Amino acid sequence: MFDFIRAHNKLFFFVLVLLILPSFVFFGVQGYSRMDEGATAAVARVDGQKITQAEWDAAHRQQVDQIRRSIQGVDPKLLDSPEIKREALDRLMRERVLFTSAQKQHLYVTDEQLKQELLTIPALNQLRGPDGAINLEAYKAMLTAQGLTPESFEASVRQEAMLRQVVEGPANAVPASIAPARAALDALLQRRDVQIQAFDSKAYLAKVAPTAEDLQNHYKRQEAQFRTPEQAVIEYVVLDADALKGGAAVSADDVRKYYDENAARYTKAEERQASHILVKADKSAPADQRATAKAQAEKWLAEARKAPEQFAALAKQHSQDPGSAEQGGDLGFFGRNAMVKPFEDAVYAMKPGEISNVIETDFGFHVIKLVATRGGEKQAFESVRASIEDDLKKQLAQKEYAKVADQFGNLAYEQSDTLQPLVDRLKLTKRSATVARAPMPGASGALASPKLLDAVFGQDVLKNKRNTEAIETGPNQLVAARVTEHQPARVRPFDEVKDRVREAVVADQAAALARKEGEARLAQVKASGDAAGFPAVVSVSRAQTQGQSQTMLNAIMAAPTTTLPHWLGVDLGQGGYAVVRVVAIKAPDPASPEVTALAPRYGQAWAAAQAAGYYDALKRRLKADVLVKAPMPGAAEASAAAPSGAGGAASAAPAR
Repeated sequence: MFDFIRAHNKLFFFVLVLLILPSFVFFGVQGYSRMDEGATAAVARVDGQKITQAEWDAAHRQQVDQIRRSIQGVDPKLLDSPEIKREALDRLMRERVLFTSAQKQHLYVTDEQLKQELLTIPALNQLRGPDGAINLEAYKAMLTAQGLTPESFEASVRQEAMLRQVVEGPANAVPASIAPARAALDALLQRRDVQIQAFDSKAYLAKVAPTAEDLQNHYKRQEAQFRTPEQAVIEYVVLDADALKGGAAVSADDVRKYYDENAARYTKAEERQASHILVKADKSAPADQRATAKAQAEKWLAEARKAPEQFAALAKQHSQDPGSAEQGGDLGFFGRNAMVKPFEDAVYAMKPGEISNVIETDFGFHVIKLVATRGGEKQAFESVRASIEDDLKKQLAQKEYAKVADQFGNLAYEQSDTLQPLVDRLKLTKRSATVARAPMPGASGALASPKLLDAVFGQDVLKNKRNTEAIETGPNQLVAARVTEHQPARVRPFDEVKDRVREAVVADQAAALARKEGEARLAQVKASGDAAGFPAVVSVSRAQTQGQSQTMLNAIMAAPTTTLPHWLGVDLGQGGYAVVRVVAIKAPDPASPEVTALAPRYGQAWAAAQAAGYYDALKRRLKADVLVKAPMPGAAEASAAAPSGAGGAASAAPAR
C-alpha cells in the first residue's frame, strides 16, 4: 500500500488538492481558524474590555489550586462543578470592575501603606527578627517555595489594597445610631408568650379508609412523583495512580535507601529557646556609636557570666529589645531561618546554659543565653517503613500512568465493543454502576463526572453499546465505560407504587380531618374567649424557637398584637393543625447581652449590604455583563494562559 502511494505521489497530491480546495470554497478560511478562537472568545465584558475564555479557565485553575491547598483530600470532581466555575468567573469579573473603578478614581497605594499591609500577614510576622524587621532571606525562601518573587507578591498585595479602597467608603458608611440596630434586632429577639393546642394528623390515621377511586385519583394527579429518570447500567475501568499502585513492587533495599537519603524528612526539626540582651546600634550608625554600643554589650556580658542565674533580671533591666525585655529577654523556641544569620549561627553553636560572646548583627549587639533545645530526633526506620513503601509505590504508579495513558485510550477506541483488553493488559479492575444523565445523590469519584455521564449517554455509546473514549475525570485519571443496559424515563405502573400511593392518601385525609377539627376549635374559642383546656404558656422567639416548626414560628411572629390575647389557626400541612393563643409580647432589653453582642454584627451586615449595592452600581456604570449562558468553561484543557486578575499571587502566598 505504501509502495503504491510513493509510486503515485503526484496523483495523490492532486486528489488531496481536489478534496481540500472545495472545503475552502464552501466554508472559507475562517472556518479553519475557529478552532483557535475558543480561548480568545469573550465570556464577559467590563467597560468595553472583554474577559476571555482563556482568562476564565486560568482563574478557575487558580481557584482550584487554592482550594486544594486549603482543604486536604478534597474530591477533584467537586472542583469541576458549574458552581465552582461560575464562582471563578464572578471573582474575575469583580476584580476587573474594581480595578477599572480604581483607575478611574486615580486610587493608589503608597510604599508605606504597602508596608502596613505586609505587617498584617500572620505568616510574615513569624519571620520578624528581635527588632521587628522581617528576615529578608527567609521571606524570599518562603515565596520561592510557592513559585513567587517578592516583586510579584508585593505587587499583588498592593493591588488587593487598591481594590479594597474602592468599596471601603460605602462599606464603612453604616448607621451610627444604635436605634436602627435595636429596631432590627427586635424582630429577631422579641419574645411572644403563647398557648398552643395541636391537632396532630397522626392521631387521625386510624379514622380514614381511602377507596380504590381515591388511590387512582391521587396516582393520576401526582404522576410526576412516580416517574423514574432515564438510567443506564454501565461497566467501567479507571486508570489512575491508585489503580496502578497495587501492581507496583518496591524492594526492601529501595525502602532503606529512600530512608537514608531523606533523613531530614524523618527527623523532627530542631528548635532552640534562647534569651538575649540587645544593645541597639543600627548598621548605618557612625563607627563611634557602634563601638560604644559594643562596649556596653561587653559590660553586660561580663555581669551575666559572673551571675548566669541573674541573666533574666539583667535582660529585663538593660535589654533594648521591646519585644522580649519584659520577659527577661526570652525569645521562646524557634527553628532555623527564624533569626538573622549571625544570631542563629551563635545559638546553634551553643549548649544549654551557655552564654555567648557579644554577637554583632544589623540590629546591634547581643548577649545570648541558650536556655533549652528540643527536636532533632530521627524516627525509627520500622515506624516509617510502611509509609515509605506506600510513597514509593505511588511514585512508581505515577510514572507507570504516564507510560500507559496513551495505551489505555487506544485500547478503549480500537476494541470498542469490550473493556476486557483494558482489564487484561493493564491489570485494571472492571466495575459496574447504575447512572443517570446527572450525578446521583452521593456520587463520588468518576461517577460524579459530568464529562463521563455525557459520554455514556451519547448516541453511539448508548445505542450501539460502544466504549466511550478515554475520559479525563480528574487530574491523572482516565475512565472508559460502556452501557450494558438502558432504561428510558418512565412512569412506574400503579401496581408497583400502590403502597406509596396509599400512604400518601391516608396522610392527606388524616391531615384534612385534623384541619377540620382544628378550625372548629378555633371558631369555638374565638366566640367564647375561653382558654380552658389549652396547654401551659411557652415563650418563643426567632432566636429561641422552643422546638416549633418554621411554619408555626412565622405565623406566631406575624400575628397582630394590637389586641391581646389574639387567636389564630396554623395549617401545618400533613402535620395537622394548631390553634394558637398569643398572650403577651416581650420586647428585648436594649441593655441585654444579646442586643449588645448582636448590634456590631448588625453594623457588619449593613456594611456588607452597602458594599454589595455599591458594587452592583459600579457594574451597571461600567456595563459589566456576563456573555455566556452556561457556567461551563470550554477551553479549560486547551488554554495555557497565565492566571489573571488581582490577588493571584497574594492568594497563593501566606494567608493573612
